[in-house]
Amino acid sequence: MKRIGLIGGMSWESSIEYERIINEEVRRRLGGVHSADLIIRSFDFADIEELQTRNDWASAGLLLADAARTLTQAGAELLVLCTNSMHRVFDAIAGATSVPVLHIADATAAAISREGIETVGLLGTRYTMELPFYRERLEDLHGIRVQIPDDDERTVIHDVIYDELVRGIVRDESRARYLTIIENMIDRGCEGIIAGCTEIELLVQPHLVSVPYFATARLHAIAAVDAAF
Repeated sequence: MKRIGLIGGMSWESSIEYERIINEEVRRRLGGVHSADLIIRSFDFADIEELQTRNDWASAGLLLADAARTLTQAGAELLVLCTNSMHRVFDAIAGATSVPVLHIADATAAAISREGIETVGLLGTRYTMELPFYRERLEDLHGIRVQIPDDDERTVIHDVIYDELVRGIVRDESRARYLTIIENMIDRGCEGIIAGCTEIELLVQPHLVSVPYFATARLHAIAAVDAAF
């Protein structure tokens, strides 16, 4: 089993879910007291959030590329960036190391393809929904049509992530607002929904959604175990 390097802390609320899922899956496959071989670099999310707010993706890329080098030097044999939004700087991270870096959108696309779905709705931070790095990878590389909520809905989704979920706050009223947005997207023709922010999985669980629901943190974590084996 290969040693997995995790670049996390963006936010730690979801990064610890990566650790839990990966370890549970390794134990399920190997049994006994087995667990994953992990190295973790967890950032202070306030530093990352400031760079996002300033639109300073170049500095963010340098910071996360340095983390990739550190983990590789520590013995990581594959890397996982435990966040959707920061895949905006995926190329900088992948270019800083000689080991594979697993893209979260690729793991998600594989699950969508297994369902035979062509059109999905994408929820996430404004960065993930509005910048091209995520949608274009799904569309151009994997042939999946992607829709995003309207502007007012995007504001709700983004604000709940940053004002509540990354702070460990999970509110029933916010869940209800998300579910209304999801139903609106289904009405507009979405055959599935991507939880394109790893914290969204803490708020909306698959059984609450009437179409296939793609929980990106779980899909990414399982893909890491597959690669490690």
